[in-house]
Amino acid sequence: MKMQVKEFAEICGVSVRTLHYYDEIGILKPCEVDRYTGYRFYDENSLLRMQEIMFYRELDFPLKSISEILSSPDYDKEKALCEQKSLLILKKERLERLISAIDGAMKGENIMKAFDNTQLELYKKEAKERWGKTDAYKEYSGKTKAYSKDKFESLADGMEEIFAEFSVYMKNGASPDSKDVQSLVKTLQSYITENYYTCTNEILAGLGQMYVMDERFKSNIDKHADGTAEFASTAIEVYCGK
Repeated sequence: MKMQVKEFAEICGVSVRTLHYYDEIGILKPCEVDRYTGYRFYDENSLLRMQEIMFYRELDFPLKSISEILSSPDYDKEKALCEQKSLLILKKERLERLISAIDGAMKGENIMKAFDNTQLELYKKEAKERWGKTDAYKEYSGKTKAYSKDKFESLADGMEEIFAEFSVYMKNGASPDSKDVQSLVKTLQSYITENYYTCTNEILAGLGQMYVMDERFKSNIDKHADGTAEFASTAIEVYCGK
């Protein structure tokens, strides 16, 4: 059964724009594109592929790493599905604990154990160690393995400051291709390279797209001011196009 992009997006719970981006970067291509209308079509194999992508997104893998994993010649699809099932079971058990905790809280009981997420986090760690064989992920793991919680929080604050600067430029009417804004993009790229992994122009371009495609990133960036994510994404696009 073939589905048009809008229907496929609704089934998968993503935006049409996200699917267009996945097509653009090659991680999820439509099964067919009408040569006259340009309409994209997806099928059952597309759903399976999307399922695998969403599995790794649940484990917080970047899209570049997911693409490399799924394209690897030794990738075991059946094993990946078993991993997905295990993850979903753990999440289901946690939700059941939280539901029971609500009942307990209404009775005045101590419910702190219900928030214990140790098993799920251990599972994520093991899965990343098993599947995180890409160069970008290896570099990220090596560079951050000794980071403390305070260090991660400090780095997150640094990223927030950079996006806050983007919002200031935007509100002051600066153009995304202006010298100051382009300098800020370079600062962002250097910050990521210094603290996480080598942020090539290709990776940076992908991040710029993700800032507007992924609602979690978009809403977090736009808390500085509506439109900041789009402004930063456009500035990155200009920078990487040079």
